[in-house]
Amino acid sequence: MSSAKTSSADKQRTKRASRETPSFVPDLVYFEPDALHYPKGQQIMTWVKQHGIEYLMTSSHNRIMNLPGEGELEKYRMAKRTLVVGIRKTLTFDQSKPSAEYAIPIGTGCIGHCHYCYLQTTLGSKPYIRVYVNTDDIWNAAKQYIEERKPELTRFEASCTSDPLSLEHITGNLSDLIVRMADEEFGKLRFVTKYHHVEPLLQLTHQKRTDVRFSINADYVIKNFEPGTSRFEERIQAAGKIARAGYPLGFIIAPIYWYEGWEAGYTQLLERLAKELPEEATWDLSFELIQHRFTKTAKSVIEKRYPKSKLIMNEDERKYKWGRWGQGKYVYPDEQAKLLKSFISERIYHHFPTARILYFT
Repeated sequence: MSSAKTSSADKQRTKRASRETPSFVPDLVYFEPDALHYPKGQQIMTWVKQHGIEYLMTSSHNRIMNLPGEGELEKYRMAKRTLVVGIRKTLTFDQSKPSAEYAIPIGTGCIGHCHYCYLQTTLGSKPYIRVYVNTDDIWNAAKQYIEERKPELTRFEASCTSDPLSLEHITGNLSDLIVRMADEEFGKLRFVTKYHHVEPLLQLTHQKRTDVRFSINADYVIKNFEPGTSRFEERIQAAGKIARAGYPLGFIIAPIYWYEGWEAGYTQLLERLAKELPEEATWDLSFELIQHRFTKTAKSVIEKRYPKSKLIMNEDERKYKWGRWGQGKYVYPDEQAKLLKSFISERIYHHFPTARILYFT
């Protein structure tokens, strides 16, 4: 009897494992020649060869013009399966308000296919994934920012232009930053992810100097607008592991999207979160709330790349809001935005009375 039960349990575990969202393996890798002068570049080359992945050399990522594929859609999908290994030459960091003072650049581009993502326009005609191997140079630049701002705390956001956890098994860049930041009294690291592959981070010395945040959303949004990402359940299980490893834990609910039934969707989201998180993960939670927004340029690009998307981008139903760089975006009208904010905030505090809502934007 015991043997039969064990066999059944093993089958269930095998079935669950077979459904796990796999780690990213690119179809094609480009190396800039100088990248191979760095240990990390050589490490990635070894990984590429071990996996039998096709690779090419390029003098610069800007010269990658003719990716395989016929038509814009096929070329776009191939670009999202292409990795470029190179050098980060610009070591002046962009600002990253409101989540941090600066964006720390360890990669660019994302493996996911989130229809609403601002990277659709930020990366323009170069949606391939880039990772940087001159991590000592990047870290030295971060150290300089920390020194200049002492005794003020300097926070660095590692996920402004990519999801670094999705590439960690290839680069190790995130682990490098976490370990280095552990010794910085006046520095902190932050990153957000839609992926669950947290194992490389669990044994690191971090001294609580890295905030780990998971992007979550109502089922409707994840299923319709976030292909190529880890499932909600996988993200929450990973959040539990991160909490048990002692990292400060937070969640970003973004984009908060107004659709028929949104109240029930976001109610269920927070009920599931409260039910599935381990107790130690709920002690000091933070939340960041970001409503859906889009620009005219983004709308045009999204409609070309995801022509069957259900994402509603009707300018007539939105409020036009000027951005800090002089470019406007469409957000929800004030009345809708206030209702989204109050509704979701009330349910966060109901399930997590000690949680902190850092901002709504």
